Amino acid sequence: MPPKIFKPKIIIICGPTALGKTATAIGLAETFNGEIVGADSMQVYKYMDIGTAKPTRDEQSRVPHHMIDMVAPDEHFDTQAYARLAREKILDLNSRGIAPFIVGGTGLYIKALVHGLFEAGASDPRIRSRLKEEAQNQGPAFLHKRLHGKDPDSAKKIHPNDAYRIIRALEVYESTGKTMAQLHREHNFKDNSFDFLKICLHINRDRLYDRINRRVDAMIDAGLVGEVTGLLEMGYAPHLRSMQSIGYRHMVDFIQGRCEWDETVRILKRDTRRYAKRQLTWFKADPDLIWAEPEQFPEIRDLIKKFLQAA
Repeated sequence: MPPKIFKPKIIIICGPTALGKTATAIGLAETFNGEIVGADSMQVYKYMDIGTAKPTRDEQSRVPHHMIDMVAPDEHFDTQAYARLAREKILDLNSRGIAPFIVGGTGLYIKALVHGLFEAGASDPRIRSRLKEEAQNQGPAFLHKRLHGKDPDSAKKIHPNDAYRIIRALEVYESTGKTMAQLHREHNFKDNSFDFLKICLHINRDRLYDRINRRVDAMIDAGLVGEVTGLLEMGYAPHLRSMQSIGYRHMVDFIQGRCEWDETVRILKRDTRRYAKRQLTWFKADPDLIWAEPEQFPEIRDLIKKFLQAA
């Protein structure tokens, strides 16, 4: 019989936005001598605190947080970079006897971390150079329309102004003849580097939507408009991938006079609810998840205790 391969243990706390993942995870990490490794595609950006619901200074003083404030809003950061850096941090924590808690709502980050990344084929500099030139001359929306004809699934997930991801998806299609979704299915994320416990927090839809609406109001009261104004004054352009995210693009539209205030708030709440719905759809497709409500803290704690004590 071959020797058993050691895999570090990790605890994953995921779920849709505005659910209270941070508060629950901090309580659990304090209980089990843990530290939190973020799994949020927006909290990696510096200067973007209010709109990303980044852990507060008080929360970070209670339990160390990692994988936040990694790059400037105009720097590229993708799933591959996340998986590599998060794995390095997990191994470091594990070597020091600290329990890593992976906490966030970006399902692709979590999936890539746990199961590995698929290989989209070697990059083709000639194709990429041509596509970049087209994007500069015609605009990213022009390429987005082409992507919709070649790879409609990717086009639906990528904002028309996200030139980097549009070019990458078209490059993959032109160089392999396959869509990103086809390559994902072929890879099937079969690798598994960790021994994991996945817990997805949930509450009923009406409660969740109410929490989302109240969170948006709280972000506005905390100074979201000022945060976005500051980012623009620092020179971060509205077309950046980070600035096209929920909350930031809505505030830009208001600041630049394209949308009245009441309509801005209404659309922001609506889009955040829709985002939460997409998150839930993603997580419901994961058979490894254990579902629990935040109020079930004692039951979650007992699950983690058994998981960590198991040989």
